[in-house]
Amino acid sequence: MRLVHLDLKGAAPRVSYLEQVFPLLSQLGANGVLIEYEDMFPFKGELEILRSPYAYSEEDIERIQQLAEQHKLEVVPLVQTFGHVEFILKHEKYQHLREVERFPNSFNPHVPETLALLKSILSQVIEKHRRSSWIHIGADEVFHLGEGMDSKNWMSHNKGDVGTMYLKHIKEVLGFLTAQYWGLRVLMWDDMLRKISVGALRVALVAHACPAAVPFLTKYVESGFKAVWFASAFKGTTGPAQAWTPLSYHLKNHLSWLKVMQAVPRLAPLRLQGVVLTGWQRYDHYSVLCELLPVSIPSLAICLQTLVNGGFTEEAKRKVLDVLGLESVQLEQSTCEGRGAFPGVEIYHMVEQVNGHLKESILKALEEESAIKGWFSPYHRKRQFGNPRNMESFGSKVLKLHEDWESFVRDLRAQLERIYFPDTVEEWMEENINPYLDQLRDLVRDYR
Repeated sequence: MRLVHLDLKGAAPRVSYLEQVFPLLSQLGANGVLIEYEDMFPFKGELEILRSPYAYSEEDIERIQQLAEQHKLEVVPLVQTFGHVEFILKHEKYQHLREVERFPNSFNPHVPETLALLKSILSQVIEKHRRSSWIHIGADEVFHLGEGMDSKNWMSHNKGDVGTMYLKHIKEVLGFLTAQYWGLRVLMWDDMLRKISVGALRVALVAHACPAAVPFLTKYVESGFKAVWFASAFKGTTGPAQAWTPLSYHLKNHLSWLKVMQAVPRLAPLRLQGVVLTGWQRYDHYSVLCELLPVSIPSLAICLQTLVNGGFTEEAKRKVLDVLGLESVQLEQSTCEGRGAFPGVEIYHMVEQVNGHLKESILKALEEESAIKGWFSPYHRKRQFGNPRNMESFGSKVLKLHEDWESFVRDLRAQLERIYFPDTVEEWMEENINPYLDQLRDLVRDYR
C-alpha cells in the first residue's frame, strides 16, 4: 500500500479541493490516504469542545470517503492516543489528564479517565469510517513520559521501566480496539518502540499492531512482528516554518527507502505491507504552518512515482511531467518549468514569487535607496518632516512597488480562499507576507 498522509493539524483544505486532489493521487500511484483529522473532525456531545470552528461536517467526512472510494483510495484515519494531544489537553476541561501539568503534549496513562476519553474519541472516529479496515493510533513522541508524579510512583513499584509503562497504555488502547472492532487492523509510529527490549515487544504488541518502522528491522523480526510499514516524507520535515519544498531532499529520502525495501526479503517472515508518505503541515498543534499542499504537489508526484518505478527513472519523470502539465523539473533548484495543470498550481507559482522576490525586493527598495536613508529616516518619519525635492526622487518608485505587491497579494488571497478556510489564509499571510509588506506599507503611509 502507498498511503499519502493528509495532516489536518493545519491548513486543512476544503473538501472541494480534495475533489481535485484525490484523482491526482491515484493517477500518480497512491492507493490510500492516511487522514490525521485532529481538531477538524466533527466531534459530538461531550467531545464537541475539541472541534475547530472550521471542522468538517459529518457530510464532509462522508463525501471524503466517497471520493476516496471512487478513486480506489483506502482511507486510514489517524487518532493520536498518547503524545501529540495538545488539541485535547489545551482545554481546561482535560488539563488534569496531562502527564506533566505544565505541558499539554502527552496523556497521563495512570488516570482511568484518560482511557475512557480515548475510547469515546476512537469510537466517534471509527463510527464515521465504517469502510476502513485500518486505523492508525499515532503513539509517537510521547514527550515527558515518566516525569509526572503518577508515573514516578508507578515506576518506583515496577522496576523503573518507562518502556513497560508505555506498552501498558498502548496495550490498553489495542485491547479496546480488538474487543470492540473485530478485524480492524492497527498501525502506529515506531519511534517509541525503538528503545524497548525485544522481550517486552514480543509480549505486548505483536498480535495487534504494525509499526511504521525505520531500519530497526532485525529487532522487529526478533520481536515476532510479521509485517512492517515504512514512513517517508514528501513535505514538512525540513523546518517548522519552511514555505518551499526542497525537491532533491525528498527524492533522496525515497531513494534511501527503496534500498531498505530491497533488503526486506532477506528478513523473512517479515514482509513490507506499505509505505506512508508523510506530509506534515505543522510540527505540532502550536507550531506555524510549513509548506502548503499545492506547493508540495510536484514533490509528492516525484516521490510517488519513484516508489512505483523503483527509482526516479525516465519513465517516472515523464509521468510526473505529463500528469502535472509541466515542461521540466530542476531537482537541485527545486523549481518546475511550465504553466502546470495540477490543482492549486496558481498558488504554487505565487508562493514561488513570494519565496523568491517579496522580501528581497522590499528590503532592496528600503535599504539601498540613499534618498530614503538620507532624507526619510526613522527620525524624519517620527517627526513628520522632510525635503519634498529629495522625497520625490524615490517616491514614485516606492509607490509603484507597493501597488504591485498589494495587487499581487489580493490575487494570492483570492486563490488561497478557494482552497482554505479563513483562519489558514490569515495565518499564512501573517507569517509569510506581512513581516515584509508591512514595512513597505508603513513607509508609504508616512510618505503620503
